[in-house]
Amino acid sequence: MKVAIVDYNAGNVKSVVFALERMGIRPIITSKHDEILNSDKVIFPGQGEASSTMKSLKKHGLDKLLPTLKQPLLGICIGMQMMCTHSEEGNTDCLNIFPINVVKFRPSNKIDKVPQMGWNNIGKLKTKLFDRVSEDSFVYFVHSYFVEYHPLYTAAICDYTLPYSAALQKDNFFATQFHPEKSGAIGEQILKNFIAI
Repeated sequence: MKVAIVDYNAGNVKSVVFALERMGIRPIITSKHDEILNSDKVIFPGQGEASSTMKSLKKHGLDKLLPTLKQPLLGICIGMQMMCTHSEEGNTDCLNIFPINVVKFRPSNKIDKVPQMGWNNIGKLKTKLFDRVSEDSFVYFVHSYFVEYHPLYTAAICDYTLPYSAALQKDNFFATQFHPEKSGAIGEQILKNFIAI
């Protein structure tokens, strides 16, 4: 099983590597097109800011490559947001894999803080990504921007100031706003499910 982690100078890549190694998988971290194309699975993880992330993707031609992939691809956190059409963060045009926008949390109360940081539950689970994962399972989030709900492509919902997309799926493209690599046994199951797709 060849698993490629997309290298675009993002943070939080090592925690994904460690999570996969615990599952017996040794991924490669690469921006090389041939290595990505020849992998069985591709993971697009990271933490970062939208406009600088897109600049880095364009520098390596990954903005053209990633939307054309035929093997399963999993975007995590900023990886999920970059797979959408447009982000309010830096007024950034993204990869347009999912025809959905990314907008900033604007809480109408004094309870919800931005960023959302910590554990929250997910529901209305769809797709093979959530096999053997129970409704209302808790996973770990860190984000100030969110992907709007979409009736076709939202694969899980989280509620923080409003219901939004905690996960997406379209054909061979999967994405989670939360960090499965930091979400304990539930996150490990989600990663195992992705590898098994």
